[in-house]
Amino acid sequence: MKLIVGLGNPGEKYVNTRHNCGFMVVDHLLKELGTSKDDWDSNKKLKSDIAAFTVKTDSGDEKVILAKPQTFMNESGQSVHLLMQFYKIAAEDLWIVYDELDLPLGTLKIRNGGAAAGHHGVESIMEHVGTDKFWRFRLGIGTSHDKEHAIGRQVIRDAKEFVLGTFNQSEQGKARELVKHGSKALETGLEKGIEAAMNRFNSK
Repeated sequence: MKLIVGLGNPGEKYVNTRHNCGFMVVDHLLKELGTSKDDWDSNKKLKSDIAAFTVKTDSGDEKVILAKPQTFMNESGQSVHLLMQFYKIAAEDLWIVYDELDLPLGTLKIRNGGAAAGHHGVESIMEHVGTDKFWRFRLGIGTSHDKEHAIGRQVIRDAKEFVLGTFNQSEQGKARELVKHGSKALETGLEKGIEAAMNRFNSK
C-alpha cells in the first residue's frame, strides 16, 4: 500500500496559490484515474480529505491512499502521522508532493530523504514522523536561475507572500504542465516503480 500526500492549505482562499501545487497534483491524478474531485472523503479523525483506489502495477494490484491534509501547511505532519498509523504505512511507502521554491518553475525532482529546505510542511512531517526517509515529489515554483542569477528565496524578497500568491499570466502555462507532469510521475511511479519515474521525470 502507498500513501500519497499532496501538501497545501485548505479553503477557497488558497485554491490556486503556488503553495497548493501538491493539492493540484493529487486532484489531477484522481481525475486521470477515472474519478473526480468530488470523490474526496472528508475524514475529521485523520484531519484529511482522503480518496482510495487500486492500481495495476508490474508486480500486481496495489492499494493507494491519496490524502490532502486539512491542518494547514505548517501542521501537515499531524495528519500525515495519523494517516500512517491508521493505514499502517511505513516511511518508504510515504510519498509527499509539494511546491519547492528553490527549483525553477516547471521543474520536477523526485528523491528520498534529505533536508526540508525551509518548507514548513515538510519540516512538520519530519518532526511528527520521526524520519526524513520518505519520498518527495518536489514541484518547482521558483524563479529561473543561472550563474548570474541568485535562486529562489534570495530573489524573492518575501517568500511567504510569493508562495501564497497565484501564478501570474506568464507562469500559468508552465504551472499547468507542472501539474500534469507531477500527476504522470506519480502514476508512473505506482505502475512501473519509483526508479522509472525518476529516470523519466527528474529535471536535468
